[in-house]
Amino acid sequence: MPIAFGQKKLLKDIPGVVSYTYRNDLAKDVPGTLDKIKSLGITNMEFSGWFGQTPEQLRVLLDARGMRCTSIGVGYGDLQKNPDKVIAQAKAMGAEFVRVASIPHPGNFKDLPADAVKQAAIDFNTFGKKLAENGLTFCYHNHGPEFLPAGDLGEGTFFDYLMKNTDPKYVSFEMDVMWVYWPGADPIEYLKKYPDRFRLMHVKNVKKGLQRGGPSTFVAVGDGQIDMEAVLKAAAKTKIKYYYIEDESAPQFIDVQMPVSMAYLEGLTK
Repeated sequence: MPIAFGQKKLLKDIPGVVSYTYRNDLAKDVPGTLDKIKSLGITNMEFSGWFGQTPEQLRVLLDARGMRCTSIGVGYGDLQKNPDKVIAQAKAMGAEFVRVASIPHPGNFKDLPADAVKQAAIDFNTFGKKLAENGLTFCYHNHGPEFLPAGDLGEGTFFDYLMKNTDPKYVSFEMDVMWVYWPGADPIEYLKKYPDRFRLMHVKNVKKGLQRGGPSTFVAVGDGQIDMEAVLKAAAKTKIKYYYIEDESAPQFIDVQMPVSMAYLEGLTK
């Protein structure tokens, strides 16, 4: 729906997209996929892989299209073992943020143990300080188990523990809206509780009628069971700088759903 005269868009900038959304296309044809993404009006990307390119080669392809990478996703172990390599990759891509999306531990991530969370808080402070000294910002991206009760670690959830035990100067967070909502938490409550700690957001939605916590099916951003407009209005009052659409659907649905998601987001008003 067109924005009426005098109305202001809710999102100041056109949202970006996570490379995982186009993972299959990028694996086959990086230049052609970037052209497809650019045709939607998207110029900002978060990369979580190099798709057969080097960061330097990807940067050339992005620059040639007037596109940019503002965030890269790396493994926990990458920052533990070779932070200088991660820093070089981020700089080569022109990124501002480096994010990690899991906490390593034996067993299933759904059974995240308290000692792993406690160690993660220590490591996040170390990662963040090193990155900050090199002009980069560290972010942790949630995936659900962080919203288990903290138990012996204190009140609230593991996520609350991470917030309380990491230094705001060095550690920020990337909210994945769906992976807050799906395990049973409320993204709006967390945005209100920690407005200064979130710097990035993954915007995605899940099909109506599915039971929370069960198998998920992803849909266009405005078509699911999460009230995305309410979430984004709450997010507008935080320090989130970049919003990225992440659609985890099967490849055959991406080309249909992405234009719908873009139209929805661009049509939201304050």
